[in-house]
Amino acid sequence: MNVEYLRTVSFILVIASLVQFVEMFLKKSIPGLYAGLGIFLPLITTNCAVMGVCLINIKEDYTFLETAVSSFAYAVGFGLALILFAGVRERINLARVPKCLQDTSIGLVTAGIIALTFMSFKGMV
Repeated sequence: MNVEYLRTVSFILVIASLVQFVEMFLKKSIPGLYAGLGIFLPLITTNCAVMGVCLINIKEDYTFLETAVSSFAYAVGFGLALILFAGVRERINLARVPKCLQDTSIGLVTAGIIALTFMSFKGMV
């Protein structure tokens, strides 16, 4: 059974969960510190993507040039995904969404549909 990819996923899940718990704790216990940190707490989770790229580059045993090219390509892909989701989020905010699908639900459904569309490109390159 080849489940090497689960290592990166588990790192991301553990770090995202811990950041979420710390954020909730700070919001409830120390509101001043929570307000001071602002956007920097959720950015810790974004750094998981950077760590994931490093782990992939190490696992694949890339040369320096291959590492530079793959890291650049990962950054472009991640930026494209962020721009795409920001656009989708704006469209969702303007649309009439049924009550049962509002907030996180419609975001997850949309993310699943977008993931399926990206999976359709698999094997083309």
